[in-house]
Amino acid sequence: MTDTPNKEQLYSALFMNLVLTFHASAMQQMGKTKSPLTDKIERDLEQARMSIDMLDMLEKKTANNLTKEESDFLTRLLNELKLNFVDELNKDKTSEKKEEKKPAEETSGKEG
Repeated sequence: MTDTPNKEQLYSALFMNLVLTFHASAMQQMGKTKSPLTDKIERDLEQARMSIDMLDMLEKKTANNLTKEESDFLTRLLNELKLNFVDELNKDKTSEKKEEKKPAEETSGKEG
């Protein structure tokens, strides 16, 4: 007797692998993990947004066609990515505000 998975189990594993692939890509694109190719942190928020949007589309298109486990898995990873994405956007906004204040502080310091 073999322990070969049936088609449904195989498709479930492949689906979760696909979701994990997009998750890993988005985390890398947000600069949360190193690129395996360059071994460096690289950040491209537009690409991260695309990866997240792909998972969002997948969630909408597969609605009512997934097992509870698959649906919960996708939703959990998607929520994690969206929270991390917002965190990265906030980092950019904070950085921009610091850059805006810097020249004003330098100018006021020179005049005094």
